[in-house]
Order: sequence, then structure tokens, then C-alpha cells
Amino acid sequence: MKNVFDVLKERGFIKQTIYEDELYKMLGEESVPFYIGFDPTADSLHIGHYIPIMAMAWMQRFGHKPIALFGGGTGMIGDPSGRSDMRQMLTRETIEHNIDCFKKQMSRFIKFEGENAAIIANNADWLLNLNYVDFLRDIGAYFSVNKMLTAECFKQRMEKGLTFLEFNYMLMQGYDFLYLNQNYGCVLELGGDDQWSNMLAGVDLIRRKERKSAFCLTCTLLLNSEGKKMGKTQKGALWLDENKCSVYDFYQYFRNVEDVKVEECMRLLTFMDMEEIKELTKYNDERMNKAKERLAFEVTKLVHGEEKALEAERQAKAAFGGGDESNMPTVEIDKATKYVSDVLVLAGQAKSKGEAKRLIEGGGVSINQDKIVDAFAKIQETLKEKGEFILHKGKKVHIKIILK
Repeated sequence: MKNVFDVLKERGFIKQTIYEDELYKMLGEESVPFYIGFDPTADSLHIGHYIPIMAMAWMQRFGHKPIALFGGGTGMIGDPSGRSDMRQMLTRETIEHNIDCFKKQMSRFIKFEGENAAIIANNADWLLNLNYVDFLRDIGAYFSVNKMLTAECFKQRMEKGLTFLEFNYMLMQGYDFLYLNQNYGCVLELGGDDQWSNMLAGVDLIRRKERKSAFCLTCTLLLNSEGKKMGKTQKGALWLDENKCSVYDFYQYFRNVEDVKVEECMRLLTFMDMEEIKELTKYNDERMNKAKERLAFEVTKLVHGEEKALEAERQAKAAFGGGDESNMPTVEIDKATKYVSDVLVLAGQAKSKGEAKRLIEGGGVSINQDKIVDAFAKIQETLKEKGEFILHKGKKVHIKIILK
């Protein structure tokens, strides 16, 4: 069987690793227990979690043992990595609720039952009852403050003031790896590339304290052509929960990715065969639209299931022509609504009436085939009599409005 390291490398997952030759040999010869940590700071996973989860799924497919570690303990402090401000404190009840939501979403990607089932762990089980003096003596002695201050995750926070609370995060994440190593035989940590410093700390702790081999591997971050993180929509983060981001909006996000990012998204976010990916993305013309449709369908199917992916596909085809208009995304609003700007807000296409007016003045709004140019334009009586119309926002948003 092919070494999973080769698969991850071919598909573009691997950003950084350590002791690569030793890790490669181990992954090819035995079943390796590994973990990925998830801090439950919200009640849904988002697209930033997606790539590490896919890496976990590939590892499990090749016989390695996943441990999904939920940060019930570390989540009460918050990771300073990639932050310029301190994270909001969460209650234990909120954290437990968020963990339950994470488990349900991850089950679409990872097997938690049967052969080679993934293990669920919560670091609250060992962190919340730690004796602080014992922890400092047993763990703190292995961490150099000088070395910690060179870590990128702390540099950004130093400018505004790094609290001692946050400074402890690296020690606790390192201790998580040590605990999983001692109790589950875990020897590898996977995670996003912004976790590199924290992951190295855990590897170093195990190697120095336990005199054992330990490894870490970071996954590439999904960036657009400008080097900014993908996964931000006009409505906010690209959540995996359809109550926070509709299935249609989720589908449309990937249907509209840049041409140059389609192949990478297919490699990282789907289980599609590499040969098929290369065949679909070898064009630099309108044929890329077929590849985008396939990408959107495959990713939506993984996250929301095939039935909802097919529904989103039908809605998209209806909205952009070539499909049944009855499948178009539909919003019902009160027939008494007067202004087009109010329609934009009620349809979720503007956060405020002021923003809606600016969209209209910018020439980006049409009703049926008529462009709206007056920020104070009213809905025509003929449209109210008909009871419905198509709202267009730019070239990508088309919604059927039902007047009730």
C-alpha cells in the first residue's frame, strides 16, 4: 500500500514537518496513533478546520489511529496564535455544547465506530484538576522562556500586551501531547500551519522528558491568490453548520472560487482521484466552469450530504439559467414592504438599509431585467400584483422574492 505521507504530499497537505525521514518510515511500517486538537470556541466548525480534518480522514483510510482532541480545558484560556487581541472567555457549559456540535460535524469525515475507530478526548479531563505547583515542576522546567518569546504566536501579541494567562497556552498544548503519548501511545500531532510553534513545543517535551520519538506535521492553509485566508463570505465565516451558512451559500462559495485555486481545492477538500482532478482543471477557458461545479458539489456533499448538495446544485442552475426556476433560492417577505433597499436587507444581502442603498447606487442591484439606480426606489405595484420577482445582486446572487 502507498505510504500516506506520499498521498498527503501529492495532494498538497504538508507544509512543515520535523524528523521527516524517521516519520516517513514509521508511517509506512505501522499503525500510528496521531491527534489533532480543536478548541471549541464556537458551536460549529468552519472552513479553517476542514483541511486538518481531511488530513485526519486520509490518515485513517491508510490504517492510522485518529485522536480528535477537544480543548475543553485550553478553550477556557484561548490560543493566542494568529491573534492581535485576547480571546473571549467561555463558560464550561458553552464549551461542552460546542464540543457536542463538533462531534456531529466531524462524523461525516471520520469513523468513530468499527475498525480503526477514532478516539474522542477532552483535555478538560486532565487540565482542569492539575496541581499548578506540580505542573510547573514537572512540565515548566522543560520550557525556555527565551525560546518561547521567539515563537511567532507570541510575537504578534507582544505588541499589545501578552497576558501570563495566554503565555501558559504553549505549555498546556505541549502537555496535551505528552498526556496522549503516555495514555494512548500518540506519537504524531497534525494541525494548521499557524500551530507550528505550539506543536514543536510538544514534540520537544516528549523527546526530552520521555526520551521517545515524537513528531508533528502542519497542513497548508487555504489561501487565495492574494495570500489571504479563504473562507470569508460577505456574511462572515464559511461555517459547516447550515444554520450559520446556508447550504446554497456554501455551494456558491466554491462554485465561484478563482480559476487558479480550483485544482488546489479539489486536492485538499475532496477525495477525488488525482488523475480526474488534473483532467478537469487542465483548461484555462470556460470549461473551468464544469470543474467549479464539480468542486462545489463534492465539497457540499461531504459537509452536508448528497441530497442537500443536489438541491444546492439545482438552485444554482435555476438562478444562473438552464434550470427550473422553482429550484431557485427563495425568500418570502411582507407584501407591504415598500423599498428595494428593504428587500435587500430582508433577503440577507445587506446588513443595513444604508449598505443596501450603497449597493443600489453602485449599480449592482436589479429586479428581473431592470437595473435599480435610485437608492429610494420603491417596489412597483405591478410586481406586487404578480406576487414575485427575481432579485439580482451583482453577477453571482439571484434570489426569487415571494411577496406574501
